[in-house]
Amino acid sequence: MEVLRKQRTLFFLLLIVNSTLKLNQGLLFLVILTFCLVLYNKFHNVSPHKEEAVEEPKPPTVYSAIHTIKQSKFTAPENVIPIIICAAEDRLAGTIATINSIYSNTNANIVFYIITLRDSLVHFSKWIENTKLKGIRYKVLEFNAAVLQGKIRPDSARPELLQPLNFVRYFIPYLIRDHEKVIYLDDDVIIQGDIQDLYDTALNPGHAAAFSTDCDLTSTHEMVRSMGMQTTYMGHLDYRKATIRGLGINPMTCSFNVGVFVANVTEWKRQRVTKQLEKWLVTNVEENLYSSALAEGVVTPPMLIVFHNKHSLLNPLWHIRHLGWSPDDRYSEHFLSEAKLLHWNGRFKPWDYPTAHVELWERWYLPDPTGRFRLVRPNN
Repeated sequence: MEVLRKQRTLFFLLLIVNSTLKLNQGLLFLVILTFCLVLYNKFHNVSPHKEEAVEEPKPPTVYSAIHTIKQSKFTAPENVIPIIICAAEDRLAGTIATINSIYSNTNANIVFYIITLRDSLVHFSKWIENTKLKGIRYKVLEFNAAVLQGKIRPDSARPELLQPLNFVRYFIPYLIRDHEKVIYLDDDVIIQGDIQDLYDTALNPGHAAAFSTDCDLTSTHEMVRSMGMQTTYMGHLDYRKATIRGLGINPMTCSFNVGVFVANVTEWKRQRVTKQLEKWLVTNVEENLYSSALAEGVVTPPMLIVFHNKHSLLNPLWHIRHLGWSPDDRYSEHFLSEAKLLHWNGRFKPWDYPTAHVELWERWYLPDPTGRFRLVRPNN
């Protein structure tokens, strides 16, 4: 009996040892498996508790390259007046005349932001560096036309109005990052006053920009009507379309010109003005709400919509326009002498022929030192 009892005890001990060994093997396996999972997650940046985050593709930048001239002299101090002007290869004469007229009529601290395409970078730089303008402070940005992909409807009426640089004014906060306030100027203007006065234009609270309305100078109304120019929203938007009618804007509302304006960059960003303008470009691609056959192209209508009843006013003398509308109709010399800014908006540019009041523009023109650009005149 004693032997049998010992055999049973030994048997149970063996069962316990065997079960313990199996349990330890299982625990060891789990430990090894957990360790392997930790190593895998560490080297593959995967959280065992969260799904891997997928980054959305970033939109293209507004300028694809920066070409800074005189970088050692370029600064963006306080009390500086930043001015944005475009420089297209076939219109460089206009840009040069605009800059020269500003530079020659002020003692203010000016920084020019020149927005161009790659084909004009070298040419423009040589024109500046080999004339009296070599002392100005400026920065050249190459505009990235890819930001307009799918947003411009092909239009054969006036294809020149669909050039990428025409839309630069939509992207001001992406081009100017160090300034609260900025002036935008088309390249077919000259300045006869002190640009400081234009910069000092007061913008009402909540307004991102100040423009000149097309009804601000009663002395020009007769000439404007005689040339068949449009001065209301009806001349820019197609009110046959339900989308336009749905805006609730009176078609007889005075329009405004977007070739000269002062912008509050902070307010522009707060209101997401650029996104709104892009939305209306895309809507036009889909619904053909405005075309180049109406008024002055597709750049103006989105701005008329976005800034309707939400813009301040410029002093009318700081935007005397329509000089390029007809080579035959002319303002009085006295009237033009009082103007602070002249704008040759329209088909008849002052570097071409025929054009009106060309003598006022040629005063500020500087010949191209490379000889590549020559004015179109009857004697050449």
